[in-house]
Amino acid sequence: MTVSSVGMVDIRAAVDAALEQLHEELRKVNHEIWSNPELAYQEHRAHDTICEFLEKQGFTVTRHAYGLDTSFEALSGSGGRLINFNAEYDALPGIGHACGHNLIATSSIAAFLALSFALNKYGIPGRTQLLGTPAEENGGGKAVLIDAGAYKNVDISLMAHSGPRKLFPDQEASDGIAGTLMNARKNIYCEFTGKSAHAGGNPWEGINALDALVASYNNVAVLRQQLLPEQRIHCAFMDTPKVANVIPAYTKAFWQVRSPSLKGLNSLVARVRKCIEAGALATGCTAQIKEEELYTDVRLNDILCERYQVHMGQYGRQVLKRHDKVLTASSDIGNVSYVTPTLHTMFGIPTPENTFPHHPTYTASAGTDEAHEEALIVGKSLALIGWDMITNDELFGNAYRQWKEEIERHD
Repeated sequence: MTVSSVGMVDIRAAVDAALEQLHEELRKVNHEIWSNPELAYQEHRAHDTICEFLEKQGFTVTRHAYGLDTSFEALSGSGGRLINFNAEYDALPGIGHACGHNLIATSSIAAFLALSFALNKYGIPGRTQLLGTPAEENGGGKAVLIDAGAYKNVDISLMAHSGPRKLFPDQEASDGIAGTLMNARKNIYCEFTGKSAHAGGNPWEGINALDALVASYNNVAVLRQQLLPEQRIHCAFMDTPKVANVIPAYTKAFWQVRSPSLKGLNSLVARVRKCIEAGALATGCTAQIKEEELYTDVRLNDILCERYQVHMGQYGRQVLKRHDKVLTASSDIGNVSYVTPTLHTMFGIPTPENTFPHHPTYTASAGTDEAHEEALIVGKSLALIGWDMITNDELFGNAYRQWKEEIERHD
């Protein structure tokens, strides 16, 4: 059968039918992940649950893919373009799936299944990849996977993140936003080393590493007055004194720095480094500073955003094509968007008022049947975008060309 003989109504019906048959099993997978939250690179139960489910459907799955113990890869189809779907499933310490990664996994699994079945049913050349991407919250799993070659042959990368139906105060009422700008982010780890002494007996012999840490924190607090509205700096004290009568010789802190662009991020990181170094200089300590886990900003693709808006509309969902304000969170999907044309959409689920990801109240929202149903609708729409990109040369060419121009403009 040729592509021209298959209408979009037929494809949508095939997608709907494929997922209807698996509805209960997909709900069980979702609930299993949500009920057993696991932290970055420790998502063993989620990894096994998804792999076992896919193998039961007849797919060959590579477990522990690309050198990561909790990553996996499932491939189907032959010839044609390769469409990647990203499944996240890590949780947050203490508050479980308060970022709804169980829903990300569900929508990507559904999309992979639906597109794979549709391509097989109509005998259309094209390939699909479901990639398990651990450690989005902390660890940058997708960046590690990029370096390992997981995205080397990918033509289009697709995924969806849940959120409240209103992400921005001035946002129109909608069921989500196809394209949302996100901050680039870098982690900074700093260790201060001084000299221990008795705090009561001979404090003048000591060099206080806690003073260095506090001074650096206060320096950054002063810097905050000069930040742009979308820029963010966060800090956690990782190692501090446990007693008061000893001048501490060692402290450690962890910083996250965010800015809407890589250029802005690099400039801000340089300023934060000076704040840290100044704390060490003022106290006589030495500072060891490491920069790690770069998450780039997300390169939006208008063609992919428009196709998502269209397909979600066919399921009765009103989606904004894009929002020009920066959602000041960050994700390693940004790194993928520098490698291949990428869609990272935000879809709305029912939540209590003033509920947002990374808040304990969001955990309950992410586990509801209503949220699961939205994830399935989103998965269907992602599958249909994949069909567009495999079967429509003009649409794919426009998406790729726009991505290339966007990357070159920001080099």
